[in-house]
Formats: sequence, structure tokens, C-alpha cells
Amino acid sequence: MKLAFSTLGCPGWSWEEVYATAKDLGLSGIEIRGLGDTMFAPQAKAFLPENRQATMEKLQKGNMQISCLTSGACLGVDSPMENIEEAKAYIDLAAAMGVPAVRVMGARFPQVVPTAMEQTQRLYRELCSYAEGTGVSVLLETNGVYADSKAMQELMQDIDHPNAGVLWDIHHPYRYFGEAPCTTYDRLKKYIRYVHVKDSAVVRGEVQYRMMGYGDVPVFDTLKLLKEGGYEGFVSLEWLKRWCPDLQEPGIVFSHFASYMQYLLNQL
Repeated sequence: MKLAFSTLGCPGWSWEEVYATAKDLGLSGIEIRGLGDTMFAPQAKAFLPENRQATMEKLQKGNMQISCLTSGACLGVDSPMENIEEAKAYIDLAAAMGVPAVRVMGARFPQVVPTAMEQTQRLYRELCSYAEGTGVSVLLETNGVYADSKAMQELMQDIDHPNAGVLWDIHHPYRYFGEAPCTTYDRLKKYIRYVHVKDSAVVRGEVQYRMMGYGDVPVFDTLKLLKEGGYEGFVSLEWLKRWCPDLQEPGIVFSHFASYMQYLLNQL
């Protein structure tokens, strides 16, 4: 398995700072969810057409890659065309820069409404077809109603595209649907192409995000399942600093993540 962190965790950093930190920590990838003040990755300076080649060469020299472009596109919303255009722009950027995956989300509804799932499936097929032949996988995240692995399994079982897959955020099914990792994995294992990790604890009924190992999310159990299942892809830290500015600073959190995860992987 390969390690990465998401730029969601370092909203104040430049591309140069992001790259240098990932390289110094010996990580294999960087997941892009905004850079500095620019949330829309295709408009970030490092990814503009005139700068892409230099960015790619720098990554190659550092033995790293962009592991995923994490869009904010959500397919199960009213008037979804703006979301579809965003997802396609991310797919175009990923194809141009050799990025293997783009993240999209399903629905933000409080429950799985059949018509919402039908729309999500239809639009997801459209995106997978759009990305066909580019080397880019379009991944649906276990987020919102689709953190329920039964709902995600139902959605995915009718999708027949080789570049379709699931981004398994291990936190959400466990924390919000009470699923043990083995339950989620058994339902979704044939679809999993990318993994998000983060840790948390519930304090007085509220979720508090914590550095890896300081909460109760069963990360090691998840890694063991992935290892036994032959997963060799990325495991990426999603530290929600951009949305929760009071969280610990990224320099501390990323360094701890790299050492802690390497320790866990060495135990497998």
C-alpha cells in the first residue's frame, strides 16, 4: 500500500510547501482537494496548461504522483449540470497529467430516495463513459447516504464500466452507520480503488477529529483486510483542516500520519 495526504489538511500551503512536505516524509502521493485559495483544481497555478509539464516532472523526480483529484461534484442534487461540468473538468485535468482517479460524491439526501439513486447512477455512467480510454477512474466516495455500504453496493452493482469504483472513506461507514470494517469491506471489496483514513472519537455526542491513533476508528483492522485482499493502492489521510480550522496544524499531523501508518503497515 502507498501513502498520501489530501491538501484539504493544509489550506494555507502553497504547492511548493505541499510537494516539499510529501517528499520529506517519503510519501508516494499527494491528493488534491484545493490549493491555497483555489478550490477548483484546474485553475490552480501548478495545474494550468503552461505549468503542467514542469509540475509532472517535479513529481517524477521526487518519485511521487498526484494520487487523486478530489472534486466537489455531487451527482444526486437538484440541477446537477454544474456538478457534471466540474467533474468533467477534473477528468480532463487528470487525463492530461496522468492522475489515475477523480473523486465524485453521490447524494446529500438524508436517506436514499429511489429517484435520487437513479439519477446518480445515470450521471455516474455518463462520467465513466466520458473518462473511458483516458486511464482515469471515476470513484464514488462512501459519503453521505452512500456511507451506508448497503446503499453503495446497490448503486454500484448495476454499473458496468471498467473505470468505475469506490473510494472507501473508512471513517464514515464506521462512525455514522455503525459498520465494522469487515462488513463494509465484504460488500464493497470488488469496487474499492482508493482509501481515505482519518480518526475520531465521540465526545458528549459530537464527533471530534483526532490525529491517527488517538481516536477509536479501527484503522489497523481495515489495513489488515486490505492487505489480505491484495489491495496495493493509496491510503490517503483526509485531515479536515480547511473545514475545521481549529484542528491541529498540518506539519504536525502529516508527520505523525507518515510515521504511525508506516508502523501499522510494518505490523501486517
